[in-house]
Amino acid sequence: MNEGADQAIHVLYLVGVLVLVGSALAVRRVPMGSAVKMFAAWVLIFAAGFVVFTFRGEFAALGDRLLLAARGGEVEQVAPGETRIRLAPDGHYWVNAEVNGERVRFMIDSGATTTSISEDTAQRVGIAPSRGFPAIVRTANGTVSVQRGRADTIRIGDIEREDVAVHISEAFGDLNVLGMNFLSSLRSWGVEGRTLILRS
Repeated sequence: MNEGADQAIHVLYLVGVLVLVGSALAVRRVPMGSAVKMFAAWVLIFAAGFVVFTFRGEFAALGDRLLLAARGGEVEQVAPGETRIRLAPDGHYWVNAEVNGERVRFMIDSGATTTSISEDTAQRVGIAPSRGFPAIVRTANGTVSVQRGRADTIRIGDIEREDVAVHISEAFGDLNVLGMNFLSSLRSWGVEGRTLILRS
């Protein structure tokens, strides 16, 4: 059953329940003013329940995000040279790294060959694009033109790499992606359960 049909059934159920409530009030011959108030109260109760049920996935994701924030973010440092990153509610691994000493939020993507940053991020962390011809790279959203640059340092937890190649483009918007050129420099990396483990 698709989501639209499922919601239609719940709407019919809600209407049926409200009809029963209205019928019960009519049978009891409750004064009109009191009946209207009671009926309105039941409508609000069932409407709230319907909203909670319909958007239960969104509420669960919000709860996960709040729990993640309460735990101090995505990264769990468990041992020297080892960083664990929890899976975010959106199904991606996100990490707050340091690029040239400045905090930058990355999505970790093993499908990206080269670490990529937005033009705004490059300016903020002091990475100047090279003066050569732009390169054309293929992304999930199609091909984009990028400039090449190099980060002096990229650090996640106590894992740090120097002189890391990056691609820079305004086409990335506000998305920064940590790619395979960083991951492949590690001693090992992999996913265990819902946790990405990086070992220097």
